[in-house]
Amino acid sequence: MKNDLQKILLNENDIRKRIQELGLEIDRHYEGREILLVTLLDGAIVFAADLIRNLSSPLRLDCLRVSSYGNSTDPETAPRILSSLKSEVEGKDVLLVDDILDTGNTMQRVSEEVLSKNPASLKTCVFLDKPDRRQNHFRATWSGFFIPDEFVVGYGLDYAGQYRQLPYVGTLKPSIYEK
Repeated sequence: MKNDLQKILLNENDIRKRIQELGLEIDRHYEGREILLVTLLDGAIVFAADLIRNLSSPLRLDCLRVSSYGNSTDPETAPRILSSLKSEVEGKDVLLVDDILDTGNTMQRVSEEVLSKNPASLKTCVFLDKPDRRQNHFRATWSGFFIPDEFVVGYGLDYAGQYRQLPYVGTLKPSIYEK
């Protein structure tokens, strides 16, 4: 798998350090209030697990399955929400957690869905942010890393279901996805 990478963009130590910082920033914001942390599956599961371990605020966890990429390197134009939340959202402080903020379409769609359920507040945290790809004005409350417009894998991010288990983030050789 490592041979499929063009370069490593973010190493394990940098990722671990930044997630610790994010945990502190989020805890300061919520000041001990309970968070309903909603993870967007599948890509954000690795990031969410590490983020949760770095939070001291009380939290409840829920997951939402959203389809954005399929087996492509380009996000679908209309993200589809494939499951519903188990938790009651009304009156809760909701934190949406995703792996990557690319076009902004997925987070905007999910945010609108959650806001329709009347939370007390809604904040967002993304592992990676690609502002050059944005198709709307959506901005995450917290971003782990801002990255260039390159297709990345690892640390939960995949290409056609592969590479999620890599403990770092790298760019794929174009020959892998241009087949």
